[in-house]
Amino acid sequence: MLHLTDQQLHELLDAPAVQEVLEQAFIEFGQGQAAQQRRVRTQVGDTRLSTLGAVIPGQQVAGAKIYTTVHGAFNFVIVLFDALSGQALATLDAGAITQWRTAACSVLAAQRGANPHSQTLGVLGLGAQGMAHALQFCQTFDLQRVLVWSPNVDEKRCHQLELECGVPVRAARAEEIAAQADILVTASRSRAPLFDGRSLKPGCFVAAVGSSLPTARELDDACLQRAGKIVVEWGEQTLAEAGDLILAA
Repeated sequence: MLHLTDQQLHELLDAPAVQEVLEQAFIEFGQGQAAQQRRVRTQVGDTRLSTLGAVIPGQQVAGAKIYTTVHGAFNFVIVLFDALSGQALATLDAGAITQWRTAACSVLAAQRGANPHSQTLGVLGLGAQGMAHALQFCQTFDLQRVLVWSPNVDEKRCHQLELECGVPVRAARAEEIAAQADILVTASRSRAPLFDGRSLKPGCFVAAVGSSLPTARELDDACLQRAGKIVVEWGEQTLAEAGDLILAA
């Protein structure tokens, strides 16, 4: 059985292809032609095991992602099956897939909800997800600059991201970024809101991806109150674990 590493997947994948496959999966799910398995978390002490999966007959695949979280560090693997024969096809390191897929989801939503002439991207949190989002958004929108905030941001990381994105990248405070960004990505895993929602630039598109626990949120009530529309991938899952909505007044 084939095994693909994160390095191989980064070399094989490209943003348009990932977005196309993901969009088709969403369409099939919305039409009742695919099914998802809710995330289940099992924990003892500081070690958590999480599992989730999907069956997508139209793409001839069924699969599950299994990962551990130990002291805040994630280790992922995906097991992929042929949906028609049931045969095991491959295992994949899932760090790369998770980065590509999550950023692609945010881009698909932004293509339908953000100003197509957006010029400034803001990224709060510059870990693997923040970096992946910056790259895909810069490839999709004609952005003129990227503003970033992270507890460990420095000139070296900004320069690296600037080379990869092809647009100027500058570090700034979270409040400053919220006030200037046309598209704002929050990928910080913060347990408390990152900025005052009243400071958001009117018309800003916010992709909040950093919280998947009911006890953590990146957005405050003011941000949610100002939203013209709130879009989630799957209401059943979101309302069970997204602290941004669960903790809202």
